Amino acid sequence: MLPGCEAGETFPKCDGYSARNEALCNTLRCVSPGDYRTRAVPTYVAAEAETTPLPKITVPPPTPPPTSSRGLGDLPMRLVYRTVVAALIVALIGGVASFVFFRSSTPTGTTAAPTQATAASPAVSPAANTAPPTSTASSSAQPAATPLPSASPGKTAMAAALADPRVQVLPEGAEKLAAFDGKAAKARGVIKDKRSGVSLPRFDKYWKLGKASPFGTRQNLAAHGVDGLLVTCPVPIEVQDDLRDTAFLAARWTLNHHPAGSTITWTASQPITVSKRDGWLLGFEVDYTLAGAKHKSMAAVALVDVPDTKPALVFVSIPDTQKKRWRDINTVMSQLKVL
Repeated sequence: MLPGCEAGETFPKCDGYSARNEALCNTLRCVSPGDYRTRAVPTYVAAEAETTPLPKITVPPPTPPPTSSRGLGDLPMRLVYRTVVAALIVALIGGVASFVFFRSSTPTGTTAAPTQATAASPAVSPAANTAPPTSTASSSAQPAATPLPSASPGKTAMAAALADPRVQVLPEGAEKLAAFDGKAAKARGVIKDKRSGVSLPRFDKYWKLGKASPFGTRQNLAAHGVDGLLVTCPVPIEVQDDLRDTAFLAARWTLNHHPAGSTITWTASQPITVSKRDGWLLGFEVDYTLAGAKHKSMAAVALVDVPDTKPALVFVSIPDTQKKRWRDINTVMSQLKVL
């Protein structure tokens, strides 16, 4: 007990205690000594009593993400960008390589194969068939591993003519036109072809002037079965670097004005000079079958290198039913002139 405090009484006084203790004693009741269970404990004692320490809370360390499987969201964005750009570059290179391989494996050159050109019907006069030849070349070349050079139209036409079974291979060297038997027809002046740039004799009596178009000039020789024909025009085929080659193509073109199935056998091949201009003459025999009977015509083409235009073509063909007129071939070729 506190000094001066009786049991059950309030603390009357505080001898020698401080003002703080006096205020405390005034609020407490005295309890009997030893009554520790009911004894009041001053509040300041409870405040200064030792407190029970709080349990220590431990936070477990964060679990590291698994390293075996990583999603796209776990990757750095710079790595994602680099991966996408690399994939695009690889795809672009692959596309370019495929295109180059496709272009290199596609053939660009073909070899033309001969086909039969459209020819006049045996029952129709050659005067009615004046259209230039139209032939279709079929390609028989196999695709090559490397591209072939493209052929120019002139080279393609030459290849087709060389492979044409109707036309004999033109021999090397020169062979002059033979002088045919018979008496040449009389000429009454000349015919000038301003479009072609040449002039030639105008025959009398046997030869008749015909409708020139699509030629520059035209003369017809009436005969049984097939008429004779004498025409001039600018050469109607691709001009080659050599006059001889151009004359070869022109002779093949004349098969359009002979019966179907006609073939050519050469009789002459020679350079000529016409009014100081270069030229080339080809003589040939045309063999064909008409009404079950075999026939032939004597023919010739002359190419003259005229100024400021394509070479002039002079073409004459006379059937064996008028073989007395074969001599007129020599007259035509010897009297050609450049305007």
